[in-house]
Amino acid sequence: MAYSQEVQIATATVQAAARLCEAVRQDLVPQAMEKLDRSPVTIADYGAQAIICEALSTAFPDDPVVGEEDAKDLRQDEYAEQLAQVAQYVQATTSSMVHPDQVLTWIDHGNGKVCDRYWTLDPIDGTKGFLRGDQYAVALALVEKGDLKVGLLACPALTLDDQTGWLFTAVRGQGASRQPLAGGDPQPISVNTDPAQLRFVESVEASHGHGSLQSAVAQAVGISRDPVRMDSQAKYAAVASGQAALYLRLPSPKTPDYREKIWDHAAGTLVVEEAGGTVTDMHGQPLDFSKSAKLNENQGVVVSNGAIHAATLAALAQ
Repeated sequence: MAYSQEVQIATATVQAAARLCEAVRQDLVPQAMEKLDRSPVTIADYGAQAIICEALSTAFPDDPVVGEEDAKDLRQDEYAEQLAQVAQYVQATTSSMVHPDQVLTWIDHGNGKVCDRYWTLDPIDGTKGFLRGDQYAVALALVEKGDLKVGLLACPALTLDDQTGWLFTAVRGQGASRQPLAGGDPQPISVNTDPAQLRFVESVEASHGHGSLQSAVAQAVGISRDPVRMDSQAKYAAVASGQAALYLRLPSPKTPDYREKIWDHAAGTLVVEEAGGTVTDMHGQPLDFSKSAKLNENQGVVVSNGAIHAATLAALAQ
């Protein structure tokens, strides 16, 4: 099976990262530090990136990792306590001796550049959701020549079929599946095209989209139920597993020129596509993962069950 080694390594390390994140949450120490762009970052973000980058650098030393975090702040004296905490959680999760300097090196392995073959990582997609005790995802994807090949989403707080905590995996041309994070066999997933069950998901944060336009478009394609708001790429998982039919992330009127980051969409895009759905920008163009850490060629993101995609784009064009 193509990419079997990549899937095996990625699955084990994403599961480990999710365990670290949940350990941080359960210990009630998910307080946030503030990055230069004023976005929050936690002990768990750093620990998850360290674990995943260490595994990828060992198994695939020639593959750069384009990740969200870097260790610049953790290298400052005033963050020595936080660095020690990160090292402790990484050590507890991996059951091996870990020195803080190693942790810094592993985190910074995630500062690679987009090239012919690379991984893109968001160690905690939805940090605000993580801090609130709501949805978040550990998101990892492999990209070759701009094409998504492997995508994994660990969603520790997502409840499906009365079970909480799921791992979603997709390989290009091989379909998408879900399995309990706690352990269990993968089950194939597919989107829901039943017109009677159409639901719409959008971000919790109002600044992450254009709420009134998103609602109008959803109504135009026949979705009358109130939207479900959740953080992170768990929204992609909801569409891929048939819990929702549409996810819109349209530029806010306040920031019309905003461009999305690749790590916020890569893994989810492949999971939805391999489950039978469609992902484009708001103009119907495929998301371009071939050039940089930003989707500079794309405006907005439209994620659907496929059946309503053309109607959604037509409503947007109007």
